[in-house]
Amino acid sequence: MNLTKVQPHSQEELQSIYSARFSGLEDYRLQVWQILVSQFFSQWIRPDHTVLDLGCGYGEFINTVPAARKFAMDLNPATANRLNADIHLFSQDCSQPWPLEDASLDVVFTSNFFEHLPNKQLLQATLVEAFRCLKPGGRLIALGPNSRFLPGQYWDFFDHNIALTDRSLAEVMRMSGYQIEKVIPRFLPYSMSQGTRRPLWALKVFLNVPTLWKIFGRQFLVIGRKA
Repeated sequence: MNLTKVQPHSQEELQSIYSARFSGLEDYRLQVWQILVSQFFSQWIRPDHTVLDLGCGYGEFINTVPAARKFAMDLNPATANRLNADIHLFSQDCSQPWPLEDASLDVVFTSNFFEHLPNKQLLQATLVEAFRCLKPGGRLIALGPNSRFLPGQYWDFFDHNIALTDRSLAEVMRMSGYQIEKVIPRFLPYSMSQGTRRPLWALKVFLNVPTLWKIFGRQFLVIGRKA
């Protein structure tokens, strides 16, 4: 099966889509991710880790996370100008071989990215490549919109191609070799940094009250580990 040429948008189209979608929100999105990293995701990432941000966008996560070595992957041409100097960017199709050695990463992180891949075959190829690059004990941390709780709204974004749930992602991750360590079907609201700018103090409260996740959460969190 040839998985190499399926790409729904050119690099120029990607740049145009995300520039229009996030224009004027850059500073706010960075502040949101600073809170998410410091108060939640940092529990899985140590300062001596090697981390890759898959589908990194404008780099809010990888710019913020404290790690010894940082990599990012994205096809958007605008990404390069958004990343800090200590981050190495791979501008490539994520389903193709990554220019990294086997067992070289402690964490692969991805947020709101897998649903943009053209099809499920490319998603699984990406998961297999991430698995290859993870060290034993390394983790893939995946955050994304849960189509179980967004039956129509999920398709409001033209570049959404795959309908994923916490269950379907966990299943394909198991098929790709991962041991599923944590599944939170309802974690963050659908959009943390578009439209209405919620007060940042409210995000801090939200992260500390899991009961609220079950009410307002529309994004899953799935964490898989390489044994």
